[in-house]
Amino acid sequence: MTRDKQIQWCMDQHTNTNHKYDEYIPYDFHLRMVVNVYKDFKHLLEPNHDHLVETCELAAWGHDLIEDCRVSYGDVKKILGEMAADIIYAVTNEKGKNRKERASEKYYEGIRNTEGAFFIKLCDRIANVQYSKMTKSRMFEMYKKENHNFMLSLGWGDDFIDPKYEPMFQYLTKLFK
Repeated sequence: MTRDKQIQWCMDQHTNTNHKYDEYIPYDFHLRMVVNVYKDFKHLLEPNHDHLVETCELAAWGHDLIEDCRVSYGDVKKILGEMAADIIYAVTNEKGKNRKERASEKYYEGIRNTEGAFFIKLCDRIANVQYSKMTKSRMFEMYKKENHNFMLSLGWGDDFIDPKYEPMFQYLTKLFK
């Protein structure tokens, strides 16, 4: 399948489930925002690792498929490949009654231990914060309140996180000023 068809498949899954962003915007708006953040920061991915760069682009388009579209890991793997499916699986929230339960330590551990997932999770969060700030949504204050714990959960400041992603953390932090 061509890359364009893979991207279209990602968008179609959201359309087919009538999935909206902010209740009234076609969901591909959010996907495009995440991909734009990916484009802004893809230079941070290893320059000699073209496969990771390409895979992260697909994962940016598909990051919400398993969580929101009744699409299985196997479906994603078949269309986007195993590495993209692994990233998308890692950034998929767990079942839970609230945000804290859906984003447990196990969830963040999966993100930290899956190549590319850390990057995609930051792309998604940055896009969400940009949008909530632009629209003056109540979500902006929620993201601001949970940002420190979000960054710690991802491993900010710990030895196991590659410092090359520091510009993404700095950008995210600046969005709250």
